[in-house]
Parts: sequence; C-alpha cells; structure tokens
Amino acid sequence: MGSLSGHMNLYRIGELAKAAGISERTIDYYTKLGLINPEKRTLKNYRLYNHETLTTLKRINQLKQEKYTLEEIKDMLERWRTVAEESEVTDKLTQLEIQIQKLEREVNEINPLLKELKPNQARAALSNILPKGAACIESLQILLNHFTSM
Repeated sequence: MGSLSGHMNLYRIGELAKAAGISERTIDYYTKLGLINPEKRTLKNYRLYNHETLTTLKRINQLKQEKYTLEEIKDMLERWRTVAEESEVTDKLTQLEIQIQKLEREVNEINPLLKELKPNQARAALSNILPKGAACIESLQILLNHFTSM
C-alpha cells in the first residue's frame, strides 16, 4: 500500500494511479467530478487516498467497460454509498446491479432475433433458459423482500 510513514493505508496520487492502472490526470479528473475524494491532505497539501478509493476506481473501470457515462457512474456510486457503508455488501450489490443491467442489454439485443424464430425453435430456446431464469427471479424477489421488510 502507500509508502508514507505514518500513513500506511493511504496512497499518494502517483501510488494510487499505479495501483489502479490509470493516469494521475484521470485521478485528478475523477476527483474534480466528485467520483472519488481524498481521505485527507498532507501538510504540503498532497492528496491522500484510502484503499476504498482503489476499489471505487476498479468499479468505475468496470462500469466504463459496460459503456456507462461518468455521470451515470457518479449517480450509481452515490446510491451505493448511501445504501451501505459495508464494503463487502456494497461490492456484492455493485456486481449484482452490473449483472442485471448487462442482462437487460443482452435481452434487448436478442429480442429481435427471438421474434424471427419458428415456434418450435422459440420453445426449445426458452425451455433451456427458463429454469435458470426462474431461479434468478426468485433470488431477486428474496433480496427485494428482505430490503422492503426492513
């Protein structure tokens, strides 16, 4: 992690950039946009970032790969931060939301193809995915019921 004595869990911008595999300029830009925030500043006014920032940068990269805009990513990050402070729960919810949105996009892409299938072909395709889809829907329903009963 960070190499500053007394700040073993904090990264300077160069260290964070190297660990995240992005440029220092990108970190500056994300900081200006409010996607990430420094944990604190040194006496010489250097920004110091915590390990959670590195995790956030990885999330941002995943979402960018999924073709989300930085504004959409900022909105998602803000929602996740207000939902849970526990990083493990937040990570799992992040992954789940990414998967759901990816599935929605894939369904939209495949829908025109399904309409062109003959009825027997459509039934065969559906019979293969229906059990897994039903299990997925049931899992999401359990998750939603858990949160709505809180």
